[in-house]
Amino acid sequence: MLTTTLSSFWLRTAIHTGSNSRALAPDLFRGMGAKRVVLFSDRGLEKAGIVEKVAEIFKLTPHGTGPELAGIFLDITQDAESKCVNAAARYAREVGADALLAVGGGSVLDTVKGVKYSLFKGLTDISEAIPGGFVSESFPQAQHIPIPHIAIPTTAGTGSEVSPIAVIYNEEIKLKTNIINPFLSADMAILDPDLTTGLPPLITAFTGMDALTHAIEALASPNATSLTDSYALHTIRLIEKNLPIAVSDGSNLEARMEMLQASLMGITAFSFALNAIPVHNLAHAYGAIFRIPHGLANAVFLPIVMEYIPDLYLPKVKELAQALGIKADHEDPAALLEKAIEKIRLLQVKTGLPADFSQYNISAENLQKAISAVASDPAAVNFPLPKELIEAIGQRVVPLPVQ
Repeated sequence: MLTTTLSSFWLRTAIHTGSNSRALAPDLFRGMGAKRVVLFSDRGLEKAGIVEKVAEIFKLTPHGTGPELAGIFLDITQDAESKCVNAAARYAREVGADALLAVGGGSVLDTVKGVKYSLFKGLTDISEAIPGGFVSESFPQAQHIPIPHIAIPTTAGTGSEVSPIAVIYNEEIKLKTNIINPFLSADMAILDPDLTTGLPPLITAFTGMDALTHAIEALASPNATSLTDSYALHTIRLIEKNLPIAVSDGSNLEARMEMLQASLMGITAFSFALNAIPVHNLAHAYGAIFRIPHGLANAVFLPIVMEYIPDLYLPKVKELAQALGIKADHEDPAALLEKAIEKIRLLQVKTGLPADFSQYNISAENLQKAISAVASDPAAVNFPLPKELIEAIGQRVVPLPVQ
């Protein structure tokens, strides 16, 4: 790889971590000049008491000394649907919000990025901004968005709090669309492990595998640099060690904290090495058609794609194997890749994740439809997969009954 090739690496988000760090939110907003904050989350987190835990902090702020909570918007569904983004932006305008607080997993965090983008650009329909399914705006054309924005992730997976990418589902055309803009990421991220301890084992497992996929795809990318490699490799080390603990003992704050940091580092590596992402390509298309949660789709596809496209992973397989805790002294690259894939499959089993999508009852006919969806997904731009390969991988993830 040419280390002299032009690349960019932005660390724009200030990161505050630690148990109870959510208590910093009002002061951080005040420091950014915010007066009226809207808290965005979802009904599941309301039921789990997480929304109240964050909202009550604003009640403790003496009147007149800090920003007020102008409203709470909770109607956000899986996959950051464009209609949710539009409704949330409309609500923010109605209550006169001048600042945005996102509390949730990837869907909530991405929805709020869409809201921020809509407010800044004066949009009433976010899908109009992404007509072809993909829009990439880079600095200096992309301008600073002066809307104070704090993100508090409640899952350790997408790392969306610091990434310059918003993935928004267009339900009309059943496509996961992408906005890339360096100012989309939150101004500040608060990583509070207390808010992740109630996450069920299955969601803990597949969100963690999403972060692992970010790191491995970043490491294998033709656009990788020493900066992205350092983040990717440490992400892999942290997940290999901490994900099984977080799944089996959800209240382990240390494992939860390490997973939040791994998630953030994984997406940072992924965002700035972005090029060949075949696992995400398949996961986006299957997620959009069959409504499979993104992390679960990545978890199933990751070892299979590595097996089918070995040439992408072989150049850095020694570093990958070492990060996964495999002795990599005298093995040949192909044997090391096999061991790395085996280790990932073992992680799937240890964390209770399925090896395929049999629970989704996908028919042979729908499996055929998925082929064109994978081929036309925006993630296929830099690394298109041959249709025969898409079909072969599809047959592995959807085992059809023998006729």
